[in-house]
Amino acid sequence: MTNPNPAPDSPQPALSGAAAYRRRLTPKQMEAEVFARATRSIRAAEAEGPLARARALADNRRLWDVVHALVLDPTNVLPPALRGQIAGVALAVLREFDRPEPDLGFIAEMNEHFAAGLWR
Repeated sequence: MTNPNPAPDSPQPALSGAAAYRRRLTPKQMEAEVFARATRSIRAAEAEGPLARARALADNRRLWDVVHALVLDPTNVLPPALRGQIAGVALAVLREFDRPEPDLGFIAEMNEHFAAGLWR
């Protein structure tokens, strides 16, 4: 078992693959990656069966529930006007999940818009 608290001057192990990639991302870019992953799952669900569709919808609903809750949090540091706009978009997306046949294209498009905004 490795020491959970290595000496501060000891070299860090080299990371490879996804871990190395994530380490180079800013917090905003990591958030963008969450939206990108959600978009990929929705796009794939359009071609796959009902189980993949249900999983993608559930994951995306959770994402937008969290977005909505975060912008309603009074300790959120975003400007109030921006928080209100994001809350409005989140509510529109969440309403889409409640439809008998949610529009996967619309949900994916909203994910893509948010990911693009976070990458800036």
